[in-house]
Amino acid sequence: MTVGNLTATRPLQPWTAPTASDPVSATLRLPGSKSLTARALVLGALASGPSTLLGALRARDTELMAGALRAMGAHMSIADDDRWLVRPHRLVGPAHVDVGLAGTVMRFVPPVAGLTDGRVTFDGDPAARTRPLGPLVGALRSLGVRIDVTGPGSLPLTVLGTGRVTGGEVVIDASASSQLVSGLLLAAPRFDRGVVVRHVGPPVPSAPHLRMTVQMLRAAGAAVDDGTPDVWTVEPGPLSGRVWEIEPDLSGAVPFFAAALVTGGEVTLRGWPRSSAQPVERLRSLLHEMGGQVSLSTAGLTVRGTGTVHGITADLADVSELTPVLTALAMLADSPSVFTGVGHIRGHETDRIAALAREFTGLGADVTESPDGLEIRPRPLRGGVFRTYHDHRMAHAAAVTGLAVPGVELDDVSCTSKTMPEFPALWSGMVTGGN
Repeated sequence: MTVGNLTATRPLQPWTAPTASDPVSATLRLPGSKSLTARALVLGALASGPSTLLGALRARDTELMAGALRAMGAHMSIADDDRWLVRPHRLVGPAHVDVGLAGTVMRFVPPVAGLTDGRVTFDGDPAARTRPLGPLVGALRSLGVRIDVTGPGSLPLTVLGTGRVTGGEVVIDASASSQLVSGLLLAAPRFDRGVVVRHVGPPVPSAPHLRMTVQMLRAAGAAVDDGTPDVWTVEPGPLSGRVWEIEPDLSGAVPFFAAALVTGGEVTLRGWPRSSAQPVERLRSLLHEMGGQVSLSTAGLTVRGTGTVHGITADLADVSELTPVLTALAMLADSPSVFTGVGHIRGHETDRIAALAREFTGLGADVTESPDGLEIRPRPLRGGVFRTYHDHRMAHAAAVTGLAVPGVELDDVSCTSKTMPEFPALWSGMVTGGN
């Protein structure tokens, strides 16, 4: 069965989302941020000395990133699940990089491969071949990197590294993903001339992730100028090895916070820093508008709900990863919602807009798909099979819905291993009172 570029496969590991009979009450410690872990691994591999990642996320995406950098010569070791050691080494080929379905791997590693002395091939899961890489390929070629591409600017591809990248100024349309810019910036200190990246096109989505990239580069000793809108300048120079403290993953926490809103309960995420590299204030605003209360204390980041969810109208361009869970909340709200600004998520693990519209319609929802978002008019839902399309965020949306709708069955909950292998156990424990 195919819908647009969506292919629904036969069930892999069916899982019935638990329904909440009482308000949830949980205090959790969740895995580290995927975004922070991925960036710290790249910077560690390019640094002049060793780095340690504390609280790193161990999941499929980050293990693929570590494997990619290790294949090119970086030394990686895992002291325990959340303490990773990175020792930089001369980057050499030949090497093969399996990107899986990880956007960070397919967009952060090719610029690093340009610095490798040798041939580096890239490929991944079948769905990865539909994700946009053309702008990155064009940008790297203009900076002096030789790349062979068999398809129209997508995987599989081969980087023919010479051990150095000239660098310089490049123009790119990064409206499909901020990762296209971040990938260039992370490797740029090692380019002979650094880089000046100019974005030309519709707005770059997920601006907080670009700010995260800039902050981490500066923390590693890079000179970065982002004072001009849509222009980023990175000077050539050494990167310092350091200790990276990885804070909990905000996107991974959102379904748990949503559970507080849906059930009128309370969820606290332990270990949250006072100052965060992630868009906490934006999340706080959205959850407050939908009927929740968000507070930060020494105990952690806490979300409380009343059991009533309100519909909202919101541009989610900066926090597009939250769209699936916010859509699930909107389905259970007391008024309509309109989400815009997320057309680029059609190119994520699956076409998330089409997938959300299709699967919620299958549960009886009244939802309309637009080019860059969704319009949701809440009405009673029924149980049924909810296909995830191998997308962890789709699984999160289904789990949230199942809190209030008995009989929501995910065709494959194992896709959550992409960023949180322990999700099914944590979720069930929270709903049943085991956490």
